[in-house]
Amino acid sequence: MGAAMEVMERLVGEIERNFAEVERTLGDPALTQDQRRYAEVGRQYRRLADTMTLTRQWREAQREVEEAQELLEGETDPDTRDYLHEQLEAARAALPGLEERIRVATLDRDPADDKNVIVEIRAGTGGEEAALFAADLYAMLTRYAARLGFRTQELSTSPSDSGGFKEVTFEIAGDGAFSVFKWESGVHRVQRVPATETQGRIHTSTATVAVLPEAEEVEVHVDPKDVQIDVFRATGPGGQSVNTTDSAVRLTHAPTGIVVACQDERSQLQNKERAWRILRARIYEREREQKAQELADARRLQIGSGSRSEKIRTYNFPQSRITDHRVKHTSHSLDQVLQAGELEGFTEALQADWNRRRLEETVA
Repeated sequence: MGAAMEVMERLVGEIERNFAEVERTLGDPALTQDQRRYAEVGRQYRRLADTMTLTRQWREAQREVEEAQELLEGETDPDTRDYLHEQLEAARAALPGLEERIRVATLDRDPADDKNVIVEIRAGTGGEEAALFAADLYAMLTRYAARLGFRTQELSTSPSDSGGFKEVTFEIAGDGAFSVFKWESGVHRVQRVPATETQGRIHTSTATVAVLPEAEEVEVHVDPKDVQIDVFRATGPGGQSVNTTDSAVRLTHAPTGIVVACQDERSQLQNKERAWRILRARIYEREREQKAQELADARRLQIGSGSRSEKIRTYNFPQSRITDHRVKHTSHSLDQVLQAGELEGFTEALQADWNRRRLEETVA
């Protein structure tokens, strides 16, 4: 057995042992008493079950290689030998792809990948056109979420006079939401002729997307003493009062300077609950960004930082073209992407490039 085969055998064996251990844990009746732990083990089981399918396919291909080699040693009939050679080559050809998929499946995952996400979209440069583009991005992401079976819920909105959004915050809930939507963080740029443009000139506008993994209270401790809570009357797009009670809530976290305001609900209690969820998510993401930067400095491994200042994608209407600048992936189906949320090609290209870089780093 060669060195590479020995390494693969050890990796497959470790996967099989881990899967057996998770199966035993999941079968323990006492586990159901701790719902959070039960959910975590369930997620581990689902992840490992997919990897186990690959390891079984790898074992089967290995068995076919060994059987074909054994039969070839004692076979003299030319036609039968040709057939066995074909079987041997087919089994051998399947192994490299399976081995790469197994290695990718065992790469360290982002601990936040399984979490729900809170998405914040803000209009950038471009005035009302930027606000309309922010609304386009909101529609694109919520439709993509619906296509994948995730649930969405608006948390906070700040409409513009033209019907767009100065800012909109919403939740995407479902197993693995962050692993899908984390690639959308950054500056999105649009090039098109605004509806108000009389000379037919193309304008460039931007909107910023931040994708935050939603944090549980046990993951992020926020001392209430550090948070200033203000209540005020909700206002509409033009600043006019839209109700007669102090239902809007603003939270200011003194240690970080993070400010969250929610006013969409008529109930002060509901607005306060939503504001606390967003605040925890922002603090959690701030801590993650600090750790990620330290890791990136050490590893120099980034497709893109996910920074709010990083231009990640351009939507060019005259050419019906969308280009992701991180992986140079281009689509000429602008309408399907923006209006129907067909973002799968971008997500897959970004994930594949990330996997490739991680594998290269692991080998190095």
